[in-house]
Amino acid sequence: MSGNIQLLNETLAASKREGRPALIAYLPAGFPTVDAGIAAMKAVLDAGADILEVGLPHSDPILDGPVIQTAADLALRGGTRIKDVLRTVAEVHRAFGKPVLVMTYWNPVSRYGIERFAAELAEAGGAGCILPDLPVQESARWREQAAMHQLATVFVVAPSTGNERLHEITSASTGFVYAASLMGVTGTDGSIGDTARLLVERTRAATELPVCVGIGISTGAQAAAVAGFADGVIVGSALVKAVLDAPDEPTALTAIHTLTSSLATAIRN
Repeated sequence: MSGNIQLLNETLAASKREGRPALIAYLPAGFPTVDAGIAAMKAVLDAGADILEVGLPHSDPILDGPVIQTAADLALRGGTRIKDVLRTVAEVHRAFGKPVLVMTYWNPVSRYGIERFAAELAEAGGAGCILPDLPVQESARWREQAAMHQLATVFVVAPSTGNERLHEITSASTGFVYAASLMGVTGTDGSIGDTARLLVERTRAATELPVCVGIGISTGAQAAAVAGFADGVIVGSALVKAVLDAPDEPTALTAIHTLTSSLATAIRN
């Protein structure tokens, strides 16, 4: 079975035709349990998210702040493994038919087997991978498998990325480019303005791929601000925090549905 990079491309193009960015939601697999995590992901897609990122829990997440680290730790202590991540992708994609990517650090994929992971992700209906710590110059084997299985390879650029490196990263990317709006880890507080806008402009000068902005976006106002210049708005920590703060699963599902709905409304307006 082929992956869903075409569905991802079509979804981003459809949002652009509507004059708005795509809303991309992130939640870790296995959080707070595998089944509860699947229910949470279905809630955000039902509430208006266009694309889903499923986090593969990792014990040393360099890009993730304390909120997502806490969620990943809960998932790992609950026994979440790659098979659970792939099951999550399959069930959520099957339920909504929307693009589902896996956001993962490289070590778990390398240990699992590059060819095996690409084949099984495509079989699950996945659209591709976001790989924040895989150097482009070491990515040829993955990109070969991703192309074979029609999976997107999404790399991350940051405000500190120089122009030469920016061209190198965007040339190796497919699907979209993930632009980190702020220097720091996910969940970072700060105003998202000129730095993120400039990074998007610089990235667009290097590629025709959509440029989606994440890190530091937690409110409708922030999402609306980013919607003015990005092709996609990525929200993760705020959704994870809503689940962490809830006393039980029904409350958590209501909270993330409400938050996602407010974000979707903000970027559409």
